Amino acid sequence: MKKTFLTIAIGCATYLSAQAQRIIQVTNPTDKNRLEVISIPYTSFAKHFGIDTVFSILDKTSGQPVVHQLEKLGTATVKNVLIQVNIAPNSNLHLIVNNERAVAAKSKTYARYVPERFDDFAWENDLVAFRMYGKALEGRGDDAQGMDYWAKRTNELVINKWYKENDYHKDHGEGMDYYSVGQTLGAGDLALYYSDKIQFTKHYRQYQVLDNGPLRSSFRLIFEPQDIQGEKVSFSKTISIDAGQQFSRIEVNLDNKDAATTPVVVGIVKRGESNPEFEYSASDRTLWYWEPEINNAGRTGIALFVPKAKIQFIPEDLKQYLLKTEIANGKPFVYYNGAAWDRAGKITSAERWEDYVEDFVDAIKKPLRIKFK
Repeated sequence: MKKTFLTIAIGCATYLSAQAQRIIQVTNPTDKNRLEVISIPYTSFAKHFGIDTVFSILDKTSGQPVVHQLEKLGTATVKNVLIQVNIAPNSNLHLIVNNERAVAAKSKTYARYVPERFDDFAWENDLVAFRMYGKALEGRGDDAQGMDYWAKRTNELVINKWYKENDYHKDHGEGMDYYSVGQTLGAGDLALYYSDKIQFTKHYRQYQVLDNGPLRSSFRLIFEPQDIQGEKVSFSKTISIDAGQQFSRIEVNLDNKDAATTPVVVGIVKRGESNPEFEYSASDRTLWYWEPEINNAGRTGIALFVPKAKIQFIPEDLKQYLLKTEIANGKPFVYYNGAAWDRAGKITSAERWEDYVEDFVDAIKKPLRIKFK
């Protein structure tokens, strides 16, 4: 009798615990599978679940752990909880939060200053890698201006390895840097634009790493004030990259001491082929380009997405495709740049690159919905 009563009591306790269990419900409102990093304000997260910074997250259906990151945005305090989710079309995902310490996760993103290579700043995730050039490269014969893209075909992080081995212009099985930037904006950089001409500035002078994995890396590059066409302009670029994405997010904050707004362009270098595969969509606010094969190194796709600002497409520039806009003092300008390499196996044609860009834009416009229950 006592044994029966004990069994019933345990069963009731388990039932009540399950009933009281609080969860995160993530809803996919689109007809596409979504692999993304979602962001939840830490204060509301901690209040709802009654926890501090030590916790773990499980998929309620499978019971498998779900990776998360505490985002601090360059401060000493947690600002957001980042969670990578993989959710089927038009469906819900339920996540359980408990107060057990999470198992350390392998990082899928990384960013760092590279003093050993002329002050480069490089960043990557499990799909793509990029870099910006630094002060020590200025004045050299091999100086370049825009954003460089490293063509990866591995899910491993390669920045440290490639710089250490210093042989990344050859493909040893993980990919290579065959992308040529020169005196252009390369794979989606931004520059000032006066008198219908690009005005390149000096390379960045300061940097700050804000967060560094496992799901998102973000950093800020600071460009010192310069006199450009009679106007004193300074700006910063805050760049972030999420695991599983072909795109980086770039936020530009600009200060012009002599004007309320400043003309700028974002651009993609051209390769000079007679029939280029590219498309500008005024409605989607995107520009994508599928490069020809260069030196038997495969084909690269580059794309830009400008969510909100008024833009003008400038196709006639001989060196690059340009999107022109104006940045107001004190008002952040946000855009996204992305890249893909056909030899990575995921995106292997102009058509597939176009589809990916369209899906990415749709995901930005229709974000996953998050609800506490």
